[in-house]
Amino acid sequence: MKRHVMAVRIAIWSCVAICGAGAAFAADWPHWRGPSHDDRSSEPSGWTGSRWPVEKKWTAEVGEGASSPIVAKGKLYALGWKDGRDRLVCLDAANGQEIWAQSYHAPQYGRHSAGDKGLYRGVSATPALDADAGLLFTVGIDGELVCWNADDGREAWRLNLYDTFRAGQRPDVGGRRGGQGRRDYGYTSSPLVQGETLIVEAGSPEGALIALDKRTGKKQWASEAREEAGHSGGPVPIAVEGVPCVAVLALRNLLVVRTDGANAGKTVATFPWTTDFANNIPTPAVSGHSLIVTSAYNQFAICRVDVSLNGAKEVWRTKDVASGVCSPIVHDGRIYWAWQGVHCVDFATGKELWHGGSVGAAGSCILTADDRLIVWADRGDLLLAETAKRSPARYTELARLRRIGDADAWPHVVLASGRLYCRDRAGRLTCLAIGGE
Repeated sequence: MKRHVMAVRIAIWSCVAICGAGAAFAADWPHWRGPSHDDRSSEPSGWTGSRWPVEKKWTAEVGEGASSPIVAKGKLYALGWKDGRDRLVCLDAANGQEIWAQSYHAPQYGRHSAGDKGLYRGVSATPALDADAGLLFTVGIDGELVCWNADDGREAWRLNLYDTFRAGQRPDVGGRRGGQGRRDYGYTSSPLVQGETLIVEAGSPEGALIALDKRTGKKQWASEAREEAGHSGGPVPIAVEGVPCVAVLALRNLLVVRTDGANAGKTVATFPWTTDFANNIPTPAVSGHSLIVTSAYNQFAICRVDVSLNGAKEVWRTKDVASGVCSPIVHDGRIYWAWQGVHCVDFATGKELWHGGSVGAAGSCILTADDRLIVWADRGDLLLAETAKRSPARYTELARLRRIGDADAWPHVVLASGRLYCRDRAGRLTCLAIGGE
């Protein structure tokens, strides 16, 4: 009898261990803006009710740039620039130890670079992982698109977006005298995996968006819309009346494009949105058939756009608040972002409900499963704040850790398996365990 009970206990604990291992990977962060492309995490913040236990686990130098790391199945991937090369590293996410690394010759700036060279240099686009296929996709600032084997770093295929699709320099869309408003930061958009297809924002005469076979790099389709790329983090999936589409904030317009079968590449909606200094940077946020788009400078506003197969309709536009860099999060009837403070806006009306906190231009945020915001901002500040669920009328900051990094916090913060991964523009990557382990 004792032997039988012990066998049952062993079987139960084996099952728990296996299930636990699966759960640890359930909250992976495999591409730009996380599992659902919306900065919403299924993990809690780690707040105990009275304190935020955060422990530094390791640091690593991964090269210069605004590209954020991604994490999947216990591995972290990061792309950075150093000494004339783009370098892709695969690290053990638990201890920061290098598993493999690859590099290739690359310039510090894109070939058509113009303006703000002290702020944007090195790699900007975040890698994308297709875990099922075991493929990892990276885009360098000069358009080098490479498909890697995620397990060992072997190269599967590559092409250069400039060379292949003939994208030129972004024009001075603000029309300032002598081209003084011209900005071109090279390729900043993360590629997007959709089934067997890899979608990239080429911003070329062949198409604003180009779809490639993810296994071979062979072109599958191009969007009807032919427009220069914006400077956002990349295209995002959206379903319009049940039809699979992608949305992207290009240089002059918010574009919504079909991705289904023979209709792939056809334009569903075009919504004008042009910003001085090519400042179309925040990635549009998707909520059902709605898109939230925002920018600063002359187009200082945040706007809700509802999309149907017949086009796009503006629902509201608020010109009192905006985000110049941070991509907004839509959750439970509210919109959140961190740029010139942390903001909360009503999704239905566009009315600002509250804002506060010391946050400047550099910043990104994550919504946690326990309805809190984790913000990575400025020159390495990490803060935790309440959402409107517990603080409907005012900004409430629970905790702040200062100067975790050494440079601007342009790269997006990542939350995976109870750990935060914070990278600064100079390439310092810090891993922090939250809530105790």
